[in-house]
Parts: sequence; C-alpha cells; structure tokens
Amino acid sequence: MATKTTAVQTEIANKVTASSNKTKSTSKTTRTNKSTAVKTMATKNAEAATDFNPTETPTGKYKPGKIRDRNLTNIINAAEEEFVHNGFRGASIQNIADRAGIPKANVHYYFKSKTNLYVAVLDNIINLWNDLLGEITVDDDPAEVLDRFIRKKVELSYTHPRASKLYAMEMIQGAPHLKGYIRTEMRQFVRRKAQIIEQWIELGRMDKVDPMHLIFLIWSSTQHYADFDVKILTVMNRAEYEPDMIKDISDFLSQMILKGCGLKPPATQYSPATSS
Repeated sequence: MATKTTAVQTEIANKVTASSNKTKSTSKTTRTNKSTAVKTMATKNAEAATDFNPTETPTGKYKPGKIRDRNLTNIINAAEEEFVHNGFRGASIQNIADRAGIPKANVHYYFKSKTNLYVAVLDNIINLWNDLLGEITVDDDPAEVLDRFIRKKVELSYTHPRASKLYAMEMIQGAPHLKGYIRTEMRQFVRRKAQIIEQWIELGRMDKVDPMHLIFLIWSSTQHYADFDVKILTVMNRAEYEPDMIKDISDFLSQMILKGCGLKPPATQYSPATSS
C-alpha cells in the first residue's frame, strides 16, 4: 500500500512539475512575443518618424526654388499626382517613379526620402503663387496689380489643379510640413504685400479695406475652382475647364473684387454689361 501511495504521489508531483514548467514556458513565450511586438512597433514608429519629419527639407540634388530641370519637373509632376491620389502615407517612391516612367534610383538622385519629395512639391506650388505678387511696389497701379494677380491665380487653378488640392490637403491636416514656413517666410511675405496695399489706401488710390483679408479672399476665391472642380464642372454641366470658362471666371472675380476695393477694372477686361 505504501509503495502504491508513493507511486501516486510521485505521478502527481511529476504532473505538477510539468504543469509548472509549461506555465513558465508559456509565460516566457508570452513575454518574448510581447517584447518582439513592442520592438516591431517601435521600429515601425521610428521608420515612420524618420520618413515623416516636418523639419526635413530636400537635401539631394534638388534645391528649393524655381524648377528648370526637365527630369526634375517630370518627377515633381508625377509626385504631385501620386500624393493627391494616395495621400502622403499611401504614396510611395516606386509609384512615383512608375508614374514618371523612370527607375526608382533616378528619383533618389534628387530626393533622399519621400518627405523630401513631398516638401519639394509644396515648395514648387508656393513659388508659383508667390511669384504673382513678387516685385510689386507702391508706385504700381493697384488695379493692374490685383487684376493680374487674380487672373494668374485662376490660370494656375486651371493649369495646376492637383498642386492646389495637395496644398489644401496639407492645410486641412494642420500643415505638418509647412507650419514652420507659414510662421516665418509666408507671414513676412504677406505682411510686406499688405504694407504696400495699406500705402495705396493711405494715398487714396483705393478704398479702405483690410489688406490681409483681401489677399485671403483672392487666395480662396481663385483656388476654389481647382479644389472643387468636380462640383463646379458638374453643376455647370461641363466636362472640363476650357479657355472661355477661365476667362469668364477671371473677369467675374476681378470685377467683383476690384469694385469692392473702389477700383475700376482695367479696360482690357471683358465686361458682361456691354458685351453682345
């Protein structure tokens, strides 16, 4: 009986030991899996942080400013299309290379990362827009300056609609890549242009209006035709913007905005009231 009891006790002890070892093994495996998962997540986050760096600027062969290189223009246009269709997160350098019809290595020749390229696309459209109010002075005719600014902005909405949409998407997301630029260069740019408008007002060359809100109004009214082109074209039952539409839009906005500033639209402008 004693021998049987001892055998039973030994069997029970063995089962307890095995169960304990299994529990320890499971616990160790669980800890290992959790540790691996945490490391994997940390790696992914680190990679994402590296690729999505708001302070990063282009450092390859690309230099911020006007783009004159044909290959670079091709890459910028392809990237613009890719970012608009798939967003920053969904876009890839390989897709951009495919859209441009070039090897991926050619893209990396100019841009070391996706962030670099994204910033370059935004930089390109900002330069196009800023050039429209570039070297204006207090000696210029305010009516001619504002009319030209409005017409060129409408034209860019027609020729570069994707760029306008991409810029709008960046703003909606809180300007993660452009916040520093907006706080510094853009703020100073707008203030300089607003000072000239203020001088025109003080000299009695146009009615008193808020210079900054005038600039904001021109920005928003002209870019609306690019950002909401689907809505506008559908309502107007048109397949796409055509030169006659662009002219009508430019004429209308120029007339409405300039008259609101107490300015007479340039004589070369189309006038609905006198047209046949």
